[in-house]
Parts: sequence; C-alpha cells; structure tokens
Amino acid sequence: MKKFSISKTRRLRTTPFTSRLEKYGVGGYTVYNHMLLPTFFRSVEEEYEHLKNHVQLWDVSVQRQIEVYGPDSYKLIQLMTCRDLSKAKVNKCYYVPLIDKDANMVNDPLILKVEDYKWRICIADSDVIFFAKGIAGSFNLNVKVFETNISTLAVQGPKSEKLMAKVFGEKIIKLKFFNFEYFNYNNMKFMISKSGFSKQGGYEIYIDNLKSGLELYDQFIKIGNEFNLKPGCPNAIERIEGALLSYGNDMDNGDNPLECGLEKYVNLNNDINFLGKNSLLKIKSIGIKRKLMGVKIDLNEINLTQEIKLSDETNNLVGFLRSAAYSPKFKKVVGIAMINEKYWNGSNSFQLTIDDKKISGEICSLPIK
Repeated sequence: MKKFSISKTRRLRTTPFTSRLEKYGVGGYTVYNHMLLPTFFRSVEEEYEHLKNHVQLWDVSVQRQIEVYGPDSYKLIQLMTCRDLSKAKVNKCYYVPLIDKDANMVNDPLILKVEDYKWRICIADSDVIFFAKGIAGSFNLNVKVFETNISTLAVQGPKSEKLMAKVFGEKIIKLKFFNFEYFNYNNMKFMISKSGFSKQGGYEIYIDNLKSGLELYDQFIKIGNEFNLKPGCPNAIERIEGALLSYGNDMDNGDNPLECGLEKYVNLNNDINFLGKNSLLKIKSIGIKRKLMGVKIDLNEINLTQEIKLSDETNNLVGFLRSAAYSPKFKKVVGIAMINEKYWNGSNSFQLTIDDKKISGEICSLPIK
C-alpha cells in the first residue's frame, strides 16, 4: 500500500511540542482545530494498558483557548450554552454544551472562569471563535474575543498525582477535580487544572511561555522513569469505554444535547437566557427519538472513517455507529452509536455490514461495562 503524509502549511499548524513528539517516536497524527494531534506512539492498545496503570505526558495544544474578556463576558458565555453559569466561581472549570439557536451542538468545551470579567473556553474541534464573535456582534456586547497563545500539556494516569507533586510540590495534591490554581516550577508560574480527556485522573497545564514549557516537558521526561512515564495522547479505546464524547465524531451540529446524554447540563427551569432555549423547550416537550448509547461488536478490529448503518434482522434502521475501537478488556470492538428510540432497551442486538460481511453486535449503556 502506498504511504501518504500530511503536508504542513500555515493552515495546519504544529505545536510548540511537535519536535519533542517526533523525537520520542510519534506514530501518527490527525487534524484537530487546524493543528496536528498525535493519535499513537507505539500502538493504541499498548498505550491503553499503559494509561490505565501508569502515567503519560500528552501534548493537547489543539485544545485551543478562546478568551472572552470585558464587562459583558458572562452574558456572552451564557448566551452560548444551555448550562446555568450564573453562579460560576473563579478558579473553577465547567463542562458545557455550546448550542446554536436550533439547540444543535456547536462544541462541548471546558470553560474556566479566570476572573469576574475573564473566561477561557478550552474548545473541542470546531471554530468556536467565529460563533462567539458572531453573537457578540449581533448583541452589541462589550467584550473582546480572541484566541490566546496558550498551549496545553496533560499529565494523565493513576500515577499522575505523584509525578506532579515531585515537580510542583505536595500542595498540588490538594487541588480538587475541575478546579485550577497557579503553581511554580523553576521560578515560573503555571496555571494547572485537575482535569483531562481520560477517566484515569490527571492534570492539564496551560503554558503561555514557550521556553518554560519546553523546559517543563523535558523535566517530566527526565524524572519520569520512576513513574514509568511515557509520551502519549488521548486514547480512543479508553475514552470510548468511559463515554468521553468527542465532538465531530460522536456528535456534531446535527445533534442536540438531550440526544447526546447531556441532560444534567441543560437548565430550562430558571431565568437564564441562552440562544437555543426555545428550541430546547420544544424538543423536551416532544421528547427525543434517538440518543447516544454504547455498542459491542463481534470484531477484532475496525477501520471507521464514516458513520456505519446498524440494522435489525428485518433490515430496519437501528442507528448509526459514530466511533469504535477494539477493546482488550471486552475482547471485541466497542463503540458509541446514535440509536433510535425503539432499540433503547440494552438487550437489543443489531447487524452491520463491512466488506459485504454481516457482523453481529449488541446495544449497551454508557459508560460501557
């Protein structure tokens, strides 16, 4: 098979840590927010086992940070999301669905309240900056909206706490989940949150000084042997099993937050005002007809580049497979699929066709157990 490569241009940015990734043997990239995101170093399966038992250092600079600053910053943030942020506190992180006027998903970022008039939106893969600027202009809001020059390192895995304490001091152990604080290393201050795109525990480090960020990366590698630290990246198997949704894969602008299982982040019974509120009220009154669920498929591997149709024995549409990967834990492929209402009972089975071969599978809840 002919090999291909991704050409690097101004439209496809590297990160400050790309040279380090290639030094330590990155095996592949995908494109995320117009940047290079590693997909594996040795193999996805090997790194899945390592992530669950040790600690990894990830370059997730693709999680771009959109800053919203000014007297109307809260008003803009609230217009963009169905989650009530009226009582949001400084130094806390909030997972929020961003929706348009039709209540369809635009992104599902982590939002940090940095100061009373300063928020940062750590975005998934879509151009949120234009969404935010469009709303700010339409409502004539007194805010500045811009992409910060911040890159992010994530330290993920069960040994992350001990590794971080060795670098930043024991104080970091007291940092609570979805909180952030400032910690010093080598006379430089770093904003660090207890968060990350895995279920194994960890931290995200927001870096605005390139030189200090590279020194920090090298320090992690230098002392990492004690904790079996390895360079890594978000792991498809681990995040599918744990139901960590990926915007653009599991959900997109054709789905609403109720269909995506995000009911706990939808606030309709108070006075907050957001863009898609009327649409969400209507959707809730009618009820959804499909939702994201887990699936298990009797395969040893799968190459998923688009949605795959799931059918029952009489060829009725069950739903569409959105994401999938082979799971060493279940000894089969696991995935996330948009399932039609008739098949929400977890005991339902389905079939899919790959290369003219019929494959069996079953529907299950999320997270996958």
